[in-house]
Amino acid sequence: MLGNKHIKKNYYKGTSIKRRVKILQRFIFCFEIVAVIVILTVMSFVFILGHDFITQCDYFRADKIAVRGGNRLSKQHILEQANINKGINILSVNLSIIRNTLLAHSWIAEAEVRRELPDIISIRIKEHEPLAILDLGRRFLINVNGEVFKEWTASDPDVLPIVSGLQFSDLNVSGGSRSTAFNAVMEVLRLGREPDSILPNGRIRKIRVDRQTGLTLYAFDRARVIKLGYHDYPDKYERLENVLFYLKRKRCFPDFNSIDLNHLDRIVVNLVSDGSSAGDLKEV
Repeated sequence: MLGNKHIKKNYYKGTSIKRRVKILQRFIFCFEIVAVIVILTVMSFVFILGHDFITQCDYFRADKIAVRGGNRLSKQHILEQANINKGINILSVNLSIIRNTLLAHSWIAEAEVRRELPDIISIRIKEHEPLAILDLGRRFLINVNGEVFKEWTASDPDVLPIVSGLQFSDLNVSGGSRSTAFNAVMEVLRLGREPDSILPNGRIRKIRVDRQTGLTLYAFDRARVIKLGYHDYPDKYERLENVLFYLKRKRCFPDFNSIDLNHLDRIVVNLVSDGSSAGDLKEV
């Protein structure tokens, strides 16, 4: 009869062992979490101390702030705009913030700020190059890329060509294509920047835009009228050079009121005649 008896398992003992294993696992997990937190805290503290030591160390004090590219803007003006001074720790400055601060100035087109260890901050800027004054009711300066970069003030250059007859929509500041009239103005102004141009921008006082007839230039000392119309400006400048050479050779160069170059095959010169302000018309 004893051989037929079944041995009962000790369920209580097995449950107790499992419970102790789980408690141990939880303890190990909590210990690992605490250890990680302690390590991160210590590392952060070390990094903070290291950062403070480096950014306050005299070894990295800026003994020199090199500024390049300023033409209209003085070195002192650029440093004031950048808001940095000699003696600052070069590792404590945020180069991106300084660059954006420089670009916020209306005359600065490009800016680069670099560290040169151990004690130099290098600033290089590129200023906008003004090309003309754009009269839209209010006057604005445009650069050589045809971009409006600031509103004109009395302290800005006033010897630039003044462009009238355009509208804000011609510029398409939203990023779209510019109008035909604006592109025509830019082509003429670019021709005026070329070496030995017959009509350099410095001799152009005003460019008047008419959407139907094109461009009319007021140039030279007595603001003589040059009617260019639209298109073929390189060829028209070449013809203008020939006409002016001819008039100069005939010793009547100072005595013309206007030259009409709208049609290359029919150039009309309005000469000033003695005792008459109306002048005589001659075709070349």
